[in-house]
Amino acid sequence: STGPNIEDADFNWDEFLEETGASAAPHTSFKHVEISLQSSFQPGMKLEVANKSNPDTYWVATIITTCGQLLLLRYCGYGDDRRADFWCDVMTADLHPVGWCTQNNKVLMPPDAIKEKYVDWTEFLIHDLTGSRTAPANLLEGPLRGKNPVDLITVDSLIELQDSQNPFQYWIVSVVENVGGRLRLRYVGLEETESYDQWLFYLDCRLRPVGWCQENKYRMDPPLLEEHRCSGERGVIEGDHADLRSHFFTVGMKLEAVNMREPFHVCPASVTKVFNNHYLQVTIDDLRPEPSKISMLCHADSLGILPIQWCLKNGVNLTPPKGYSGQDFDWADYQKQCGAEAAPHQCFRNTSFSRGFTKNMKLEAVNPRNPAEICVASITSVKGRLMWLHLEGLQMPSPEYIVDVESMDIFPVGWCEANAYNLTPPHKAVCKLPSTVPVEKIPHDLCPVPQPDTTGTINGRYCCPQLYINHRCFSGPYLNKGRIAELPQSVGPGKCVLVLKEVLSMVINAAYKPGSVLRELQLVEDPQWNFQEETLKAKYRGKTYRATVKIVRTSDQVADFCRRVCAKLECCPNLFSPVLVAEVCPENCSIHTKTKYTYYYGKRKKIIKPPIGENNNMKSGHVKPARRRKRRKSIFVQKKRRSSAVDVNAAGSGEESEDDEPDVMEDETGSEETSSELRDDQTDTSSAEVPSTRPRRAVTLRSSTESDRPPPTERARRSRKPQPLSFGEEIKHEEEEKLVLDSNPLEWTVTDVVRFIKLTDCAPLAKIFQEQDIDGQALLLLTLPTVQECMELKLGPAIKLCHQIERVKVAFYAQYAN
Repeated sequence: STGPNIEDADFNWDEFLEETGASAAPHTSFKHVEISLQSSFQPGMKLEVANKSNPDTYWVATIITTCGQLLLLRYCGYGDDRRADFWCDVMTADLHPVGWCTQNNKVLMPPDAIKEKYVDWTEFLIHDLTGSRTAPANLLEGPLRGKNPVDLITVDSLIELQDSQNPFQYWIVSVVENVGGRLRLRYVGLEETESYDQWLFYLDCRLRPVGWCQENKYRMDPPLLEEHRCSGERGVIEGDHADLRSHFFTVGMKLEAVNMREPFHVCPASVTKVFNNHYLQVTIDDLRPEPSKISMLCHADSLGILPIQWCLKNGVNLTPPKGYSGQDFDWADYQKQCGAEAAPHQCFRNTSFSRGFTKNMKLEAVNPRNPAEICVASITSVKGRLMWLHLEGLQMPSPEYIVDVESMDIFPVGWCEANAYNLTPPHKAVCKLPSTVPVEKIPHDLCPVPQPDTTGTINGRYCCPQLYINHRCFSGPYLNKGRIAELPQSVGPGKCVLVLKEVLSMVINAAYKPGSVLRELQLVEDPQWNFQEETLKAKYRGKTYRATVKIVRTSDQVADFCRRVCAKLECCPNLFSPVLVAEVCPENCSIHTKTKYTYYYGKRKKIIKPPIGENNNMKSGHVKPARRRKRRKSIFVQKKRRSSAVDVNAAGSGEESEDDEPDVMEDETGSEETSSELRDDQTDTSSAEVPSTRPRRAVTLRSSTESDRPPPTERARRSRKPQPLSFGEEIKHEEEEKLVLDSNPLEWTVTDVVRFIKLTDCAPLAKIFQEQDIDGQALLLLTLPTVQECMELKLGPAIKLCHQIERVKVAFYAQYAN
């Protein structure tokens, strides 16, 4: 696959949309992606589930709806009564396929509330189960439990692939890659060559399970490979390969068609073969003595085939056939000339539905000339079912590419990132990082503040000027002057967040005690800034510290950001800045000693605390004895990465995980008086966490097995189990008004839930709860992963929402758990 250039590796969709003033095409417009995210469990499926009212017994239930790995179930016998519906988690609940109880000598017994409803429950079950679908056993038990349809297609799986020209000929292909349901397929027998690989979405109607040909008496023949250099016709089907609709085309009928081999033109075309009532062949018209036969295998719902005059009615240019002699193409003349009838309108699927796509929306689209490449794309025009895409970032310029709105070669913004696949970003001016400029080679009288170069660059606003590290400037109480002298002369230009992150990392590593500098950097912020939160690391005495720091994203805020950081670290404002300092700093900072500078410029209170290594109780009778708290692990959530927490004892003793970057930060241990205002030489760095007086967005998650336990109480907060609070957030949590419920949330209706959400700081999300029919039971089952997945929220809003849900859970356990 074709990866992005190294300078484009920092492409950010949010910034690109902001810069271009465009919007992302709605996720719901991509039908195939929506289907791929659906649960394998479908409403109406039956299964056996533990009976709540009678321990050790089971009863048959129907799936009412699904939400990620959560199922809403209703015991059979309740009919349309939804009052006893209940949610359960596929991964943890006691669920089994229908028939499991009989095979395992378990008792099937209806719930107490309805046991008098029928006299003969056996007869009822036989009637109720007749003709119904049972939930597949492999999705309820074993390694495939809870998996989505896409996840079931593993690398090396075998599939039968229909020939691109002959509908009755198939050959076996193996899955080389599965990218979110987009499959890279290789013919069996050609394992050593990639040149005939094809990319098809798993819902493509050319794909069938192994054995399908034999069952349907189709031929299994090796393909004629030259024909397979082009991808075949793309068909869309509902769900898993529904039977194709019968067509009404006859040989000789005329139509308009997108040339699938070169999808940049709509051309006159003819039906040249009818295979059966499902398949036909459409050939692009070519009037030359030696025509090039571009034929496509089609069916009634094929994409890109349209009735004649469609282009005229939609204001689209129809490309005349090659060899056409007239000046302007006219269908009436052409039909007379050919003696052919037009395919009637009822032969075609709905040709006007645009699925919510509009001009200027952005999305991700396959490059038709290199199907392994997915590019940033802009919609330049939408006409009925067809839209024209401009692909950004291509090495070779290409005309606008025509796709149907239900094409399976287009994807929503963020799809590649979510599936860890390279996205080709737009071209932009190259921002290099880092570069080093020897001071002696720059004339001393040429020290202007460099302005960001915005000419010819898409993200000029986000391009940081060169930042100079002025070694001769006063380094303050935190930074080691010798280490500062070893740093490069300058960093950048480049993307603001990247350049500033690089500079801050250098500054942290040049500190006497990196953890102290990291803590100070946490406090640098301004509500006016357009900032991004980044995790920075500091290593000290064999431990790795982490903290979230706000970094400005736009070039106009860089100078102010640098001055704020210098002020916080009590060093010269020019120590690192867009200004190159010559021999003498304008601030005249060379006259300062550390003591004098701190006296004149330091604005913080000094708190007396014994240095590291001394007992906190010695020589300080007025200080309360330190109250030791148990350490608490804090797991940083990272996309596409799972890592087990480092053993707390190992972390405490300075041992780390193999990559030397544990995702664990321990609680501050020692005096409760520890303050963010501690001086560098007074900081207790025995902790591996950087405490702060403000809540941070880094949040600890409970593991999925804990999702149904009570949220943190004072006792739980001091235990070693990970709890959903970030460092510094305990204060916020304890100060927040305690929630008192006037009714049991288990009995809340959807309306009650919506009313509650509207009373919190998550009020804008209330409509999602209404749309997704979330009642009280469902609310209590929600966890951070399910909220992110099912509501498609970013981490920040999802955490905020989960905090409110935790408040309900705390109140529920306190008031109603007994």
